[in-house]
Amino acid sequence: MTTARPRILTGDRPTGKMHLGHYVGTLKNRVRLQDEYECFFFVADLHTLTTRLERDKLGETTQNIRDVVLDNLSVGIDPQRSHYILQSLVPQISELTVIFSNLVTVPRLQRVPNLKDVMRDLEIEQPSMGLLSYPVLQAADILHVRANLVPVGKDQESHIEVTREIARRFNNLYADEDNPVLPEPEALIGDVPTLVGLDGQAKASKSLGNAIFLADDPKTVEEKVRGMYTDPNRIRADIPGRVEGNPVFIYHDAFNDDVAEVNDLKERYQHGKVGDVEVKRKLAAAINRFLEPIRTRRAELATQPRLVEDVLAAGSERARTEAAETLYRIRHAMGLTWGIT
Repeated sequence: MTTARPRILTGDRPTGKMHLGHYVGTLKNRVRLQDEYECFFFVADLHTLTTRLERDKLGETTQNIRDVVLDNLSVGIDPQRSHYILQSLVPQISELTVIFSNLVTVPRLQRVPNLKDVMRDLEIEQPSMGLLSYPVLQAADILHVRANLVPVGKDQESHIEVTREIARRFNNLYADEDNPVLPEPEALIGDVPTLVGLDGQAKASKSLGNAIFLADDPKTVEEKVRGMYTDPNRIRADIPGRVEGNPVFIYHDAFNDDVAEVNDLKERYQHGKVGDVEVKRKLAAAINRFLEPIRTRRAELATQPRLVEDVLAAGSERARTEAAETLYRIRHAMGLTWGIT
């Protein structure tokens, strides 16, 4: 008798192509764990409504969905081993969101650190109800397939804690202590919890325009690396520079597979024996070396016109089956059995 594998769920908002911060934050772990877990990956198209209500931006969603799926497949997500879901094709998620919204308070949601960051970055003075309840919808995303593990970037860790609290409260109210209805999923943070932006800001971000995208061509990568923020106190190459916290070396550590080269550059940089031009030139070469197989794979996938639609249709059908089972268990536990058998 085979034992069911534990489950992973994680996803992406379709707001544009994915970048290196996404790779170190979550994509790398997604690829690595496909054989250990039953994996559900999804495109969170409903989540885009929280910050992108303008008609012209919503009109970009179809292409953005395609880009997000292609980016995931190009780094190694295998739809034969994993299930890829479009959030809006699983209607049970919305019903679960209504149920879960009654298990968490407004003050608790207002304390989620990432809410303040989003409001600051997008210059939002007052959050909509949708933005405020973003973590509740996210809890429904995670729990509709009863996921055990959620690979996320460091900035999303506080959202997973809300999911855990909702699951715990539900189980305390409606389930036997030894037989919980919902799991309390754990967050899995990447090796580089948050990749700093090219401009030295706290993180690489699509909205801030300070990221290198997985689909960037070699020339674009070189141009972006040349403009990277470095040690502001180092005005000449013969002045000893700071390696710790320097974005250029953070990227070297994350993406340069030539460890000896990285160590040599650090040593010379700290002693004022190498200029920023050489350090950045070698970084650009390393990033392009890292991205080349991803770009090649993406170009091959993009020639298959129905690939994204077929992958999402199959994965969403699988998710609806699991979501229906989850909702059945929840409604029975709550005593909401009218109309179901």
